[in-house]
Amino acid sequence: IITKQTCLKCTETAEWLLNRTKICPVLAIICGSGLGGLADKLEESVTFNYEDIPRFPTSTVPGHAGKLIFGRLMGHDCVCMQGRFHFYEGYSIHTVSYPVRVFSLLGVKTLIVTNAAGGLNASYNVGDIMIIKDHINMPGFSGQNPLCGPNDERFGVRFPCMSDAYDSELKSKLRGAAEAMGVAHFIREGVYCMLAGPSYETIAECKLLQKLGADAVGMSTVPEVLVARHCGLRVLGLSLITNKVITDYDSEEKANHEEVLRTTQRQTKLLQDLVCKFLTKIILHY
Repeated sequence: IITKQTCLKCTETAEWLLNRTKICPVLAIICGSGLGGLADKLEESVTFNYEDIPRFPTSTVPGHAGKLIFGRLMGHDCVCMQGRFHFYEGYSIHTVSYPVRVFSLLGVKTLIVTNAAGGLNASYNVGDIMIIKDHINMPGFSGQNPLCGPNDERFGVRFPCMSDAYDSELKSKLRGAAEAMGVAHFIREGVYCMLAGPSYETIAECKLLQKLGADAVGMSTVPEVLVARHCGLRVLGLSLITNKVITDYDSEEKANHEEVLRTTQRQTKLLQDLVCKFLTKIILHY
């Protein structure tokens, strides 16, 4: 629940970090499963292990290194999370999104979220990158929303709008970067659906999500986006399609995390290069 105590905890974390780095980030990047290599591109970097940061949660999932890295990326002051937190790890939905409130207090104005996702849209291929144009918050349907509880106006308004959750200008610039690199054929744009996990989707659930209009499915991202928009941050969301969901009862294929990590290893350089090219095309708000 968002309380004055939560704000004090976030402030404590933010001040601890600012006292230990000269970087004042305006950009934050949250790296999904196996995608933490983007943080290795930061120059003049300073690294903090999650367990050393006051009030910060820790990562428990393979493919999430658990490091917060400050530095400069393509000329922009940046903070990058190598590994995020998930509801299925046992954290509350508020704890999952805690870093985003800290980023807001650090001065971050733009958030890039990446994730590994299963392809629901039959036209998607493994290795495609989906620009998130909208999301479906399944945990939110049962009251699991990080904005529940007393609202702290220091972060944002009581009822934030989400029809513009994913910034149109940022999406357009990303498509332009893909065209400039000659990789536009890998780029999709669609709706991301978050499920709580950690179990993968049943065939019936996949068919339901397809009927709801979801193009990709995963177990993260949405709580971070909700809090980012509540705090007034611009958001760009990218999903790497690491597998196609199973909708045939006769199929012998099975979704598994090892396949997800193998696919990210193959396509992570493309995603990293795309983000870097994108950053050369935008002017971040300071």
